[in-house]
Amino acid sequence: RETCFVWLGECFCVPCVLTSAHVAWPVVSSRPRCIPKEELTPPDNPISCHHSHNVDDHFAIECCRGADFCNRYIVPTLSPSSVQIGDTAVGSSWPSTHELAFAIGGPICLVCVVLMVVYQLWQQRRRHFRYEMETSLESEPILLPPGQTIKDMIEMTTSGSGSGLPLLVQRSIARQIQLVEVIGKGRYGEVWRGRWRGESVAVKIFSSRDERSWFREVEIYQTVMLRHDNILGFIAADNKDNGTWTQLWLITDYHENGSLFDYLMRIPVDTATMCKMAYSIANGLAHLHMEILGTQGKPAIAHRDIKSKNILVKSSGACAIADLGLAVRYDSATNSVDIPPNPRVGTKRYLAPEVLDESINMNHFDSFKRADIYALGLVLWEIARRCNIGGIYEDYQLPYYDLVPADPTIEEMRKVVCTDRQRPALPNRWQSCEALRVMSKIMKECWYHNSAARLTALRIKKTIANLGAQEDLKI
Repeated sequence: RETCFVWLGECFCVPCVLTSAHVAWPVVSSRPRCIPKEELTPPDNPISCHHSHNVDDHFAIECCRGADFCNRYIVPTLSPSSVQIGDTAVGSSWPSTHELAFAIGGPICLVCVVLMVVYQLWQQRRRHFRYEMETSLESEPILLPPGQTIKDMIEMTTSGSGSGLPLLVQRSIARQIQLVEVIGKGRYGEVWRGRWRGESVAVKIFSSRDERSWFREVEIYQTVMLRHDNILGFIAADNKDNGTWTQLWLITDYHENGSLFDYLMRIPVDTATMCKMAYSIANGLAHLHMEILGTQGKPAIAHRDIKSKNILVKSSGACAIADLGLAVRYDSATNSVDIPPNPRVGTKRYLAPEVLDESINMNHFDSFKRADIYALGLVLWEIARRCNIGGIYEDYQLPYYDLVPADPTIEEMRKVVCTDRQRPALPNRWQSCEALRVMSKIMKECWYHNSAARLTALRIKKTIANLGAQEDLKI
């Protein structure tokens, strides 16, 4: 605020003072100040003290002289049309808030809409092109010998130990499969029972957002020398794109008994079946964990998600390990672990202590194998609970059913397994049956908190084989 003192009717410092008001959109502000003497032209009626009376003006001046601080209480008045109330603009030439937002946002939205339309058209054209390419490929079918089963083709093309059928044969089989019914659902998608030339096959359908899981599982299944009686048999993989949506198919052997989880929920097992199941799971896991050297060798593989829902029961009662989407491979030549770029982790209930407390050495492949062994011990406990001895057996339950909720968190599992160091209870009656006593001992040696002290899959396999020989059991 500039002021001046008047001496005998004239300004002491400058001859005149004025108050100016202007619009700083959308606020009306005023500022008193003094005018230097040299700017007072003409002296009696200075031009500096005049303002236009045009209705669109946003600036007003009033001058005074004759008293000290004469401009203290002067507020110049703007024309009525320049100041409006509410959210409307100040002055007819200033845009309102809504007008300004529309002026800025409108073109941006228009550009975004145009870009989206262009992108959608490009996607449609791309899908249509891919669909036409695949349709043209189907129009030239690969001649598969009539009457030949999938098993015959696999044995003929891979000698029973290779990485699977040629890719074009896989695609030809996939395109001829008819889906019959849904037999399972999971976080990845659905599992269907399909039919190919009268044979039942399992079709695991991934959604496009789970492409990494599909790709990883296919990649592992096509590993040379992976085929094994106790690992789910891989048949084919394909992507179905009809121009609108994409499905990722993984086709495997079909086992009507379903998963070990489903089987144990329905049916108790006898001692022989318990040993057969335990032996076959350990046998399949030992094959996964084992490295086969040579030009047609196999890398060591750790499963990382062993659980009863990822193990299938064959018609013979033996089991096959499935779901290799989280598996890791070990390359001994470079001493490196091939960890998949997948945000999924194993099932929390089956995670080993070192995984729960994050002390696992991710660069040491044996760490992953030992975590598999811990989970295997829990699966053996599930089987043993359903073993019928003299008409006595327990109801089916998941591991730690009495210690954690149905869908436990990592923190809840860490407290039970790592902090409290609790393990599933072993009924006293198991000590009266040699088979259950041996199984109890195996479980305890799979559950050690110190992962280095746990058994290997090969050792478990041999122990159960010896048990079967002693008990004269056919496993």
